[in-house]
Amino acid sequence: MDTEKLNSTCCPPDAPPADKGVKSTCCAGPGRAPINLSASSGIETVTSELTLSDRFNAVRCRLGGFRMHYIVRPGIYAVGAPGPDSDVFVSANYRLSFNVLRRSLRNMNAWILVIDTKGINVWCAAGKGAFGTDELVGRIFETRLSNIVNHRRIILPQLGGPGVAGHLVQKQTGFKVLWGPVNAADIRAYVEAGYKASKAMRSVRFNLFDRLILTPMELVPALKIFPLYALAVLLVFALAPTGISATGAEAYGLPFLVMAGAAVFSGAFLTPVLLPYIPNRSFAIKGWLTGLLTTVVAARSIGIYSMPDALIIMTFVFFPLLSSYIALQFTGATTFTGPSGVKKELRYAMPLYITAAGASIVLIIAFKLSQWGVL
Repeated sequence: MDTEKLNSTCCPPDAPPADKGVKSTCCAGPGRAPINLSASSGIETVTSELTLSDRFNAVRCRLGGFRMHYIVRPGIYAVGAPGPDSDVFVSANYRLSFNVLRRSLRNMNAWILVIDTKGINVWCAAGKGAFGTDELVGRIFETRLSNIVNHRRIILPQLGGPGVAGHLVQKQTGFKVLWGPVNAADIRAYVEAGYKASKAMRSVRFNLFDRLILTPMELVPALKIFPLYALAVLLVFALAPTGISATGAEAYGLPFLVMAGAAVFSGAFLTPVLLPYIPNRSFAIKGWLTGLLTTVVAARSIGIYSMPDALIIMTFVFFPLLSSYIALQFTGATTFTGPSGVKKELRYAMPLYITAAGASIVLIIAFKLSQWGVL
């Protein structure tokens, strides 16, 4: 690295006088006086209050792909009126994570160091290496953090632990890594306790509300595919030797739309809600169990048991496993499993899903051929 650049101040020698405003320490340090936060300082001040737009965008993040583009520029930000002794909190550049952090710094003066995690939240980014040692070290040097604060400590979210080696960060930058609480809401209590976290602060909570707010992220993708499924099912059951039969679509197609809806409800909503109470650690098995339950109930309600054997068998082969597949997608949103556990589940579950889908197609073909008098 360029030693001269690392030791240089973040303010160029010919920088114009700062405007009047909130005091900053962009050029503060031993022997330096703080300047004002302005365009010349290069440090943006953010509020700890969330706007209506922030809250609306948080909802959008829960409903679709908007979250993949909801990012904040990496760099250093000021909350309140921080000085050279104010704490530095590290955040991912996923704006939802950034917003949660700044909201938790209400009535506090602090710096937020945003690192580039490619728009991914802290926990997922740490698992993928984006919230990592190299990125953190590079961002500390790039922002000239040593010229902004007099102390040498940075506070990281505990869920970033898998990606950051604190001893390497300190060795390369001189900044000691302090591991903050799991939940940003506990930050003030953590700081007031002398940067010591209680057992409760170290515990990952994933209660009913936490699970509920994540269910739209599983429901929406499934519902987007549902119209294509509905079209295919109605068309297949409407096919007759003489052409298209509305009677066939109504008698067989509509019940299978209800069964698919029950499977989506089971895998995307019921399984997450009942997650801690469903037997087995495997998400695939949890989803299959809830799917089997909803299949039994829905099949009895809409008369599946009076249909030909091929369709009854297909119902109990396909729909519980559809619920299982959807529930397996929820692993990425929970604290109940890790990358190795997900890979293990995929190794045995995916071949089963593919086999079941193939068998279901064969059973439907057998039913149609029997219906047409071929078999």
